[in-house]
Amino acid sequence: MVKINLKDWSWVVRGKQRRAVIKYMDKAKIPTEIKEESGLSLNHVSRVLREFEKKGLAKCITPKEKVGRLYKLTQRWGRVRRLLKE
Repeated sequence: MVKINLKDWSWVVRGKQRRAVIKYMDKAKIPTEIKEESGLSLNHVSRVLREFEKKGLAKCITPKEKVGRLYKLTQRWGRVRRLLKE
């Protein structure tokens, strides 16, 4: 069983944009890829990814890049993503 913080879970599922972003993060992606798949604006995707990073839900794996930074879900939240998709 996956142990998750219920406060974080509630925060993710309450937000339409947060649910959309986490749904399309099946692998490391740049914000533009998530934007194209989800239909959200690039500003919204970038904002959600920054929020995810602050909460430890996602990690930027290319932080020194100015453009095209790759983001991936942390291991714990990758499991949660699968639960959200069910």
